[in-house]
Amino acid sequence: MPKRSGTLFVISGPAGVGKDTLLERVLPQIPGLRKSVSATTRPPLNQLHGEAYFFVSPAEFQQLVAEGALLEQAEVHGHWYGTPAKWVQEQLASGRDVILNIDVQGGLAIREKCTNAFLIFIDPPSLTELEKRLRARGRDTEAEIQRRLQNAEGEIDASREYDFLITNDDLEEAAEDLKAVIESTRADAPGTIVLGV
Repeated sequence: MPKRSGTLFVISGPAGVGKDTLLERVLPQIPGLRKSVSATTRPPLNQLHGEAYFFVSPAEFQQLVAEGALLEQAEVHGHWYGTPAKWVQEQLASGRDVILNIDVQGGLAIREKCTNAFLIFIDPPSLTELEKRLRARGRDTEAEIQRRLQNAEGEIDASREYDFLITNDDLEEAAEDLKAVIESTRADAPGTIVLGV
C-alpha cells in the first residue's frame, strides 16, 4: 500500500491576533505536525535564523523568487515573506503534516497551488481588541499599528475564502478549537499535492 502523503494546513490572521501563541500551544500536542519556516527580509526580533524565520536580504529573497524556490511570496507591512517549496514538499512526501503561518495573500496563493490544503483563519473578537493587543506588544510604532489595523480589515474580509474560522477570544478555547480542526481534518484528508513547482 503506498504511503499517504502529508496534509498541508495554512493558518492566517491579522498581526497581533495570537497565531504564534496558538501554534506554540497546539504543536506539541499533535505528533507528526511540523511548522514551516518562512524566509523574510524583515529584521530579526530577538529570533534565531532558521527557527522563527530564515532571515535574508532583499537581494537574496529576489534570487529565491527568480529560482522558483518559493511556494508563495508576499509583501506584508513593508517586508517580503515566502515559503521555501523544497522543504514543504519533502515533509509532505515523507507523510508528515505541515502548517504554514502566513498572511492571507500567501494563503490564497497556496489554495491555487496545493490540492487538498486546508486554510484556517484566526479572527480577533473585534478590531478594538486587536488594537489593544497590538499596543500591549509594545514593539510597533503608532504608524505601524495604524497600518496593521487598516490591513486587518481587508484580511478579515478575505477570510470568507478560508475553510475554517476560529475567533481568538479566549486563548484556551481557541487552542482547543485549532487542535480539533487539525486532528479531525487530517484524519479524513487524502494528503496534499503541490502543483506547478
